[in-house]
Amino acid sequence: MKRYLFTLTLIAALLSGCQPKPSSSSDEPGQGLHQVTKNKPVRKRKSLSLLPQAGGTPYELLVIMSNEQWERPVGRALFEVLDTDLPGVAQPERQFRISRIDPSSYDGMFKIFRNILKVDVQTIYSSAKMKYARDTYARTQMIMTLQAHDEEQLRTFIEANGQQLLDFFNRVELNREIQNLGEQHNEAVSDMVQAMFGCDVWIPAELNKYKKGEDFLWASTNRGSKDLNFVMYAYPYTDTNTFTLDYYMARRDSVMKANIPGGPEGSYMSTQHEFVNVQDITVKDEYAQFARGLWRVQGDHMGGPFVAMSRVDVPNNRVVVVEGFVYAPESLKRNLIRKMEAVLYTLQLPTEQNVENFSYGLEEITIVPGKE
Repeated sequence: MKRYLFTLTLIAALLSGCQPKPSSSSDEPGQGLHQVTKNKPVRKRKSLSLLPQAGGTPYELLVIMSNEQWERPVGRALFEVLDTDLPGVAQPERQFRISRIDPSSYDGMFKIFRNILKVDVQTIYSSAKMKYARDTYARTQMIMTLQAHDEEQLRTFIEANGQQLLDFFNRVELNREIQNLGEQHNEAVSDMVQAMFGCDVWIPAELNKYKKGEDFLWASTNRGSKDLNFVMYAYPYTDTNTFTLDYYMARRDSVMKANIPGGPEGSYMSTQHEFVNVQDITVKDEYAQFARGLWRVQGDHMGGPFVAMSRVDVPNNRVVVVEGFVYAPESLKRNLIRKMEAVLYTLQLPTEQNVENFSYGLEEITIVPGKE
């Protein structure tokens, strides 16, 4: 993933100021944020389990590795992989909070940690590989084990598959959040999405204020800090040039300028073009474009990270875009922006609704040497 470099001047600009402010309240679409009636939580039926709930907080990772191994090259290789900056944010922030204990201490409360990475080096193994197990000691737990014949073999494996290792645990956390959204999400906003776009999407219940425009919806917590925002819009699909970086940024700038004003008169949301990355991905076996970058308000000192997904609604010949953006100038942003990233994967296009065995989660990643 592309690493973003930012000057101290830019960081200071993004961290100062206040969040974009809606215009005065009105009952007309596009004229301000309106309170959504508090929704009744929707919970899926869960299977009965006697296991305790996994401990820890999102994006925490417990490494089980001996003190000696941790200080040798294999441990340093693993640390270099895990100690990686979160992409798409202005100030440096790690993708995971890492804790490590010696195998002799792996007992009691440590065994019910949510994300566990174990190292197993024995001569009985012929090659390095990864395996995982879920819900071994606790509900929603994921334990990954890295196996190898010797430390040098494992070091080489880690260096070759480091990104896939990170992707695996990131995807595990996103799927946990998607599951949480399925159990409790804002039904009122889901109803609006159905009425406006013929789609369905799950957003956190606390995003209970909204603004509607032409083929545009903005839902927000509207808080002074740690503000979460969801945006959805659609436009006609013309040709494959729609999915270039330049076209995406131009379209986003146009939509945001028309619908999301800032505080001072004449100010509006825009995109920091130099810090945007797009990539082609597959969602539900169909093409999608994923974007990650920074937004700012023209005419004011405010900004933050955003994530977005664009998908083609073929029968209706249109592109549907869902986006999450965060305003949290005095806080770390990893858990906030990852929470909104999970929302994007809950989008159901019209053809995907009422489909038997439809899966909301992301497919899990299995690390195989030499393969993606």
